[in-house]
Amino acid sequence: MKGKRGLFFVLVLSLVFIMGALTPAATAQEKILVGSKGFTEQVILGNMVSLLLESNGFKVDRKIGLGGTVICHEALVRGDISVYVEYTGTGLTTILKRAVLKDPEEVYQVVKKDYEDKFKLTWLKPWGFNNTYCIVMRKADAERLKVKKISDLKLLAGDLVFGGTIEFLARPDGVPGLVKHYGLKFKDQKGMDPGLVYKAIAENQVNVISGFATDGRIPAFNLVVLDDDLKFFPPYFAAPVVRMDLLTKAPKAADALNVLAGKISDDAMAALNYTVDGKKQEAEEVAKNFLKSQGLVK
Repeated sequence: MKGKRGLFFVLVLSLVFIMGALTPAATAQEKILVGSKGFTEQVILGNMVSLLLESNGFKVDRKIGLGGTVICHEALVRGDISVYVEYTGTGLTTILKRAVLKDPEEVYQVVKKDYEDKFKLTWLKPWGFNNTYCIVMRKADAERLKVKKISDLKLLAGDLVFGGTIEFLARPDGVPGLVKHYGLKFKDQKGMDPGLVYKAIAENQVNVISGFATDGRIPAFNLVVLDDDLKFFPPYFAAPVVRMDLLTKAPKAADALNVLAGKISDDAMAALNYTVDGKKQEAEEVAKNFLKSQGLVK
């Protein structure tokens, strides 16, 4: 009887060992919920995340175009999504409510540590481009009014209408902080959908807008970026933010996404954005073509 019990114990231990050995292989099939914000660049990036994970054997459920920063962040914290691409400056000021910092590496280290401590989320390696906010005018107006930098607007803002996303009109690194930092008071402020901001300035509905440094529509629409001469905006380097419990179960997911670390320049991202916004190609196709050009997917 004792021999049978001993044999049973050995069999149980063997089964536990075998199941443990199988666990890493099983995690390759962990379904990863990929999210993104709602504007063009984010949709492209969300598709890049999805394609990279799929090419490494992961099952992916796309939840692309969820909404703004807070919606995506809260979805990530709840587990409604597993990963989305965020910007370091946005994490610093909008989510963590920290004061603006200027050094890109310092900003990255602060958000990485605080996200891990507060939310059990971690930042992977930045993908290379800095999509900082910028203040944009029609080139003809800027030349006529002799405006080259944001501080040049101080004496003119009372006659100008500002347009931006609803989020930018409310966030601390948006209009509230901008007007205080530069001493501006615009005639009016109009909040709108991200897709309508450039249309509004092109059609003279507004005089000044908030833009993104990597937006290909800036040169395409004959617009000009004003110099942030008083250094209001922090760096906004893009990087995937991932739930730490996902990486515990599927650590290779980080490797799959870190292959793009430092690979996308500002100009390259602007060109990708314009291919969608200007040339009307599908964001998933644009994302896939770029990854193919880098030899990262087939």
